[in-house]
Amino acid sequence: MDPQDDLSRMLGQVLGDRAQPHVLSPVKVRSVATEVADRLMTAVAIGEYLPGERLPGERELASILDVSRATVREAIGRLQAVGIVEIRRGRTGGAYVRASWTEATASAVRRTLVPRWAELEQLFDLYSLVEGMVAATAAARRTDSDLSAIKIGLDAYATAGSLREEQLADRAFHAAIVTATHNPKIRTLSQEVLTRVALGFPVEPYGDDDREGYERALREHRALYEAIGDGDTARARTLAEGHFAITSEIMRGMLERSLSGSPDS
Repeated sequence: MDPQDDLSRMLGQVLGDRAQPHVLSPVKVRSVATEVADRLMTAVAIGEYLPGERLPGERELASILDVSRATVREAIGRLQAVGIVEIRRGRTGGAYVRASWTEATASAVRRTLVPRWAELEQLFDLYSLVEGMVAATAAARRTDSDLSAIKIGLDAYATAGSLREEQLADRAFHAAIVTATHNPKIRTLSQEVLTRVALGFPVEPYGDDDREGYERALREHRALYEAIGDGDTARARTLAEGHFAITSEIMRGMLERSLSGSPDS
């Protein structure tokens, strides 16, 4: 048996898979395509997929969400109909995000997040604790090569010229920190919890083009790099736990927007 299967089964027990449905459960509702479309619209709203970015292909989405490709195709068609994606043909074709929020988004976000919210709050807490452990372990074990890789991600984030560049640099920065733990099981654990937080998609929510949020994240990235470089495990843990609270803030903000009843929601 694959050891990663053991880890996934253990996480399932810890996270209560056998007691109640969770965000990674196979989609089992009256209209599966509606559930998939809602989850995709929510993923776009919270910045997992940004305007101009190509969504994963049909086969990949079907595997992620444990549904048929025909269901994914129908769901993508619904996103196209409400203006969230456009379908491009040709060698680089696929479904590309046009807008992060449309008139159809608020109801989709409510249907996706409200029933899951109590569990998501627990997952946010778990995610911060896990990433605190990742940062502390990286501070204890990092090599000069690890620090160089983390610095590359930090510098790329500091000089990013677009939201997409920021997102890619953010991923590279945090991936380098996970690598610095020198434990593949920790990487698996981190990715597993992220996937559960992110509604089944293995990407970090990123939110809107918010300069204040970007400046905050940049300050926290720099502080985290310094703590890891100094081998300060306690400070690295504390910084990472606070930094990954940004994820919960993004998702809470999107839920509040969907419930606000404001004209742009």
